[in-house]
Amino acid sequence: MLVLKAAVDNIRKAAKVVKNGGLVVYPTDTVYGLGCDPFNVKAVERVFKVKGERKEKPLPILASDLECIEKIAYPNQKARKLADKYWPGPLTLVVPKKPVLPNIVTCELASVGVRIPNHTVAIQLISFCGGLLVGTSANKTGEKPPITAREATKQLGEQVDIVLDGGPTPLGQESSIVDLTSEKPKMLREGRVKLLEVLNALRDL
Repeated sequence: MLVLKAAVDNIRKAAKVVKNGGLVVYPTDTVYGLGCDPFNVKAVERVFKVKGERKEKPLPILASDLECIEKIAYPNQKARKLADKYWPGPLTLVVPKKPVLPNIVTCELASVGVRIPNHTVAIQLISFCGGLLVGTSANKTGEKPPITAREATKQLGEQVDIVLDGGPTPLGQESSIVDLTSEKPKMLREGRVKLLEVLNALRDL
């Protein structure tokens, strides 16, 4: 396992590792993420193995822009409205997925959680990887999500291929998750963005 400072050359190295089927730990605006190519089924299997018992818990996908999200998902009007207001930022939107995204990523569900992070290193890495990257937190299931590279490596150790150290994450808290697959938005996890804010943002629709 390589631990590297998050300079541009090292971010490119990490992207190469991902493209070759490897796993990367990287900083985001919320917590450190554990990433791989979402289209590489073997790499996705490795992520589940590294995380440990997830009990059918789907993996979220981080993207560099909305165009890339449209390659794997169907963002509806509500999703676009919230994306305009909160992206890049700490809000994950659960929307219907496209068949092109392997079912293993979503644990056979017909939806996927997507987000554009507000973090330069994360955006650069995702862009170098082709615009999409698995973005689950870099911790063992049930353990505290890491806010530093050291915390992440302590939990995941040699099970990942490369770690990008970008210092402590700015927010230090996991993203809020809103499910937009039914008529009424449902908050699956509340973080910085609160349910009331989401409902207010969607009031005109």
